[in-house]
Amino acid sequence: MILLERDAPLAVLEEALASARAGRGRLVFLSGDAGIGKSALVRLFLARSGEKILAGACDGLRTPRPLGPFVDMGIERESARAVFDGLVEEVRAGATLIVEDAHWADEATLDVIGLLGRRIEQLGALVVVTYRADELSRTHPLRIVLGDLATAPGIVRVHLEPLSADAVAALAAPHAIDADDLYAKTAGNPFFVTEVLEGGGLAVPATIRDAVLARAARLSPSARDLLDAVAVVPQHTELWLLGAIAPGSLDSLDECLGSGMLRSEEHAVGFRHELARIAVEESISPHIRVGLHRRALGALREPPTGEPDLARLAHHADAAADANAVLELAPPAGARAAAAGAHREAAEHYARALRHAGGLSAAERAELLVRYSYECYVTGRFDEALTAGRTACELWHELGDRVAEGDALRAQSRLLRFVGRTDEAARAGRQAVAILEPLGPGHELAMAYANMSHIAVTADDALATLEWGARARELAESRGDVEVLVYALTNIGIVEFLEGNPDGVATIERSARLAHDAALDEHAGRALLNLVWWPLRQREYELAARHLGQGLAYCDERGLDLWRLFFIACRSRLELDGGNWADAGESAALVLRDPRTWPVPRVFALSVLGLVRARRGDPSVHEPLEEAHALAEPTGELQRIGPVAVARAEAAWLDGDDAAVIEVTDRALELARRRAAWWVVGDLLRWRRMAGARDAVPPEVPAPYAAELSGDPRRAEELWTGLGCRYDAAMALAESDDVDLLHRALAELRELGAEPVAAIVARRIRDRGGRGIARGPRPSTRANPAGLTSRELEVLQLVAEGLRNAEIAARLTLSERTIDHHVSAILRKLAVKTRTEASAEAVRLGLSGQLR
Repeated sequence: MILLERDAPLAVLEEALASARAGRGRLVFLSGDAGIGKSALVRLFLARSGEKILAGACDGLRTPRPLGPFVDMGIERESARAVFDGLVEEVRAGATLIVEDAHWADEATLDVIGLLGRRIEQLGALVVVTYRADELSRTHPLRIVLGDLATAPGIVRVHLEPLSADAVAALAAPHAIDADDLYAKTAGNPFFVTEVLEGGGLAVPATIRDAVLARAARLSPSARDLLDAVAVVPQHTELWLLGAIAPGSLDSLDECLGSGMLRSEEHAVGFRHELARIAVEESISPHIRVGLHRRALGALREPPTGEPDLARLAHHADAAADANAVLELAPPAGARAAAAGAHREAAEHYARALRHAGGLSAAERAELLVRYSYECYVTGRFDEALTAGRTACELWHELGDRVAEGDALRAQSRLLRFVGRTDEAARAGRQAVAILEPLGPGHELAMAYANMSHIAVTADDALATLEWGARARELAESRGDVEVLVYALTNIGIVEFLEGNPDGVATIERSARLAHDAALDEHAGRALLNLVWWPLRQREYELAARHLGQGLAYCDERGLDLWRLFFIACRSRLELDGGNWADAGESAALVLRDPRTWPVPRVFALSVLGLVRARRGDPSVHEPLEEAHALAEPTGELQRIGPVAVARAEAAWLDGDDAAVIEVTDRALELARRRAAWWVVGDLLRWRRMAGARDAVPPEVPAPYAAELSGDPRRAEELWTGLGCRYDAAMALAESDDVDLLHRALAELRELGAEPVAAIVARRIRDRGGRGIARGPRPSTRANPAGLTSRELEVLQLVAEGLRNAEIAARLTLSERTIDHHVSAILRKLAVKTRTEASAEAVRLGLSGQLR
């Protein structure tokens, strides 16, 4: 096989293989538009490599098969984690893995790709994942995976570009066709070029669809019938299935293969390209297409080997407009997808069933709505979840099923709490209890009690948390109900921890163990999260860091994206407080660009991002902080309001707006005092004191803040340094009147890159007659003469290459807005006005050697 203009990407694949053979694994993301030649390049590479290959492709079904490509590889297991374990066994035995068409991947498959990507270097294997770049919207799930793995070791990206005009001319040379016209109309897309040339036409058709159908028209009627049958089965059609769909046309298979329209696979055939399949499928008359899907449905119910594939059956049932079959097949397909961790696909299966639910009873519709609502909840689609849950509540009420109604209200209360509608959540929770209590003890009532305890703990209401938690725990222990027990123990343990009870951490850890042993993954993830979230508030960084890695790994392996995103938001705060501001900003951005992020972690990440920008003097400080305020303020919850108020206060102080500091902290301070959240109180009082307020300092305020507020900067610095909080230690010294202490603060602030507050401290030193102030950070402590971060260096390289912000965003898998911020910071730090000047200044400063 000879491919034009593909030597460079082929060399990248071969280099990745050599690295894997040497024990340093590589995951290659091979991207390009539809028809660009990704599969052809992979086939050429594999033919040259001589490796043991496990290959699979994602489906073009409306709702993909869970873990479909790994089923193709023979790794048929029930969950993403189990599939990953099976793949590890294979790669350690020397296999290379190929996953094609990842733009169609189901959620569980993407989880496996994420697991492989985060561990690929240690695995010492080669994995190649192909996808269509033109299929990825800004919120596409694969784009999220690409963002997660952006800085992971062992990740390689290859993007295939269209053929040049010269290459197209070389291909067109043997044909009587205008090469310039061919290039203009195909834009150098290899599939389009080949399709036109193999069509034998003297002129380039207006569309590639016309070229495909023109080739199909040259076939015999029997061969065209066979093409139609293959076209209604995405990816490939097994020969036994083809015999069932088009039994009278199999004699024409050789004609179809010989024409180049189809290609042969092991015991199956498929179109040479998905674009050709779609063109043929769309040309089939509707009544013929429905008939083909019905025959496929009937045949797939009884495959010659193995169990029926529910996802494929549901696809064909839907396409055949067979409502009864959809209602029979889609719900179990949804349950199977959910069990595999493919919650997005599970939601789509339940939505498919609901579209055909006109003939179901009210109780059956309500049950479907409950399942759909839950799957939308775990995939972050809260609007759909709330709508479905509300309808389910109404149906159960009309039916008079009080147990089901109460349980549905409890679930609805949980959703309302997640989106910050806290008053409504509390009302729904109380209503659930009121409905269920007269019916006597049961799982539903115990869960309603635990839910009320959860509402209370998120509101920092310790007394109510323990009261409701005790009710739930008593019922759980009397009935042996593990789910309720772990739910209640997590809430109780949080209060014990916040009140300084040494048993608090052990209580939450017990909850996590019980949940894990009972396969209650969501509860286990929540328990682990609370061993990070609340310790961060209390500045117990060692405890938070110890559980952060464990919790992230647990959620990664089980597809618990709701909790995983919260863990990453917590990581951003841990990085911020530890002085790793570039990492903190990247972690926060990772949370914010994921559409599944729910309000609490979003508020937290927005606050961190605003603080990173404010402390470094970057542009666009207030946009994330105002968004966070808009999300937090209506909830009345300190866990949302507190971090935002502190961040807005610091930003206002750096702006020199003392009045704003007082204004943005008034409500939060009153709420924190009422909830006895003394670390939050101390943080707010610090900024208010720096803005000139003289609030009373409660004796419960933690020691570092107490030292600051009592005018003992040396002691405050010592305490903050002991906690690992370099910035806080420097800020404590920054309030001193001692010039020597101010010099120490200035050095540390410049070391951190905190230029705005460093400038304030430098002025204070001058005002007090101090001398010897260096202009800016010392060269020995700067990554480069311009003070650019590693990400800014990366962006500068792409700016120097002539890429625009949108192109840089696509290349780095970041939002265009983030790139705007980076470019603005680069121009400011280099003291230039244009991108051309930035490139020239980088060369003058000697940064060109650092650009990669």
